[in-house]
Amino acid sequence: MTNEPEIEVTVLLPCLNEAETLDVCVRKALRSLAECGVVGEVLVSDNGSTDGSQEIAERAGARVVHAPIRGYGGALLGGIEQARGRYVIMADADDSYALSDLGPFVASLRAGHDVVMGNRFRGGIATGAMPPLHRWLGNPVLSWLGRRLFGLSRVGDFHCGMRGFNADRIRALGLCMPGMEFASELVVRAALAGYDIVEVPTTLSPDGRSRPPHLRTWRDGWRHLRFLLVFAPRKTLVWPGFVVALLGLVGVGTLTPGPVDLGAVEFDVNSLVYACLMVLVGAQLAIFGGLAEIYGRQERLVPRRSTDRWIRFLRLETGVTIGLLLLAAGAAGTVGAVWHWGLVDFDDLDPHATLRVVLPSATAVALGVVVFFSGLVGSLLTLRPAQPVPALVRQPGPDREPELLPARS
Repeated sequence: MTNEPEIEVTVLLPCLNEAETLDVCVRKALRSLAECGVVGEVLVSDNGSTDGSQEIAERAGARVVHAPIRGYGGALLGGIEQARGRYVIMADADDSYALSDLGPFVASLRAGHDVVMGNRFRGGIATGAMPPLHRWLGNPVLSWLGRRLFGLSRVGDFHCGMRGFNADRIRALGLCMPGMEFASELVVRAALAGYDIVEVPTTLSPDGRSRPPHLRTWRDGWRHLRFLLVFAPRKTLVWPGFVVALLGLVGVGTLTPGPVDLGAVEFDVNSLVYACLMVLVGAQLAIFGGLAEIYGRQERLVPRRSTDRWIRFLRLETGVTIGLLLLAAGAAGTVGAVWHWGLVDFDDLDPHATLRVVLPSATAVALGVVVFFSGLVGSLLTLRPAQPVPALVRQPGPDREPELLPARS
């Protein structure tokens, strides 16, 4: 019995009806692995092709596995799970990426980098290889946003489909996105985990298929954008909410005693209404961001240390305490306003005077309710059983099937 050499690199190709280009992609990858002196394999993760792609791949020398989850991300997740190589280099199976030039990726992976991103803008984009909307708007904007939100200053092409990574390190992230947003998830989750990410130039050529690509510009672009925003709640919700609430508080504190003149412009009760609104909106944005961070921690999407302060603030005891204090302040202001109204036998009042008390009081009441119940939601998000509780099965009678009952704690 001979021992097979350990596979160092798996070239992973997600596939859904790629019969026109799959053969050339597999052969290019195998040839490049041989030229690099790498013991490797080409793995085709098939997503249910009906055009004979599986047989074409096997004849060309690839190993084919079935990916049960539909979608681009589903195919890659299945392939990563079954890859035999220490490193994985993924690319599309449409003959648009430089599978004949794997050397820069292999060298960077061997140097110890966790993720090696390709950069098509540095390597060269052939005429007709990328739609103008993608080249001049979609990719630059999403890449800029990714750099700003996640500090990836060294990544200039956030959505390049050709990238390499240490297989075990990526498996440890527990990636789960089944669609095109998987490309964003991989680099975002790697960045949040503190992985070493570098970039190498690569080229992009027009794909060799006669049919339209699977990519849908607006749908998939929105899915990428949504993923980036959701995974950065601190920068998209917490800090903007904090700034808005702080500006609102300044406005409330300034306008409650009386109108304020700035040159020829007078700010009065109407401005106070919007200042109170800013306090409510800003506080809710910040709290929503905190709840999102707690959820991300509980689902192991973000590092634990980043959410500790939110868990302390949004626990039930803290939320109840702050909420009740705000409710008490609002109630006191409301009682004062009603008492003042009673002094005139509940007759008409000057709205400019009464609203200066009523508006801040109502805002305090509303904010107190929000904080109170946010503490409840935050506490619910942090509840986890110590161990899975098995469901109970009621034994069937002579004329009944087994019945699954809810688990009891």
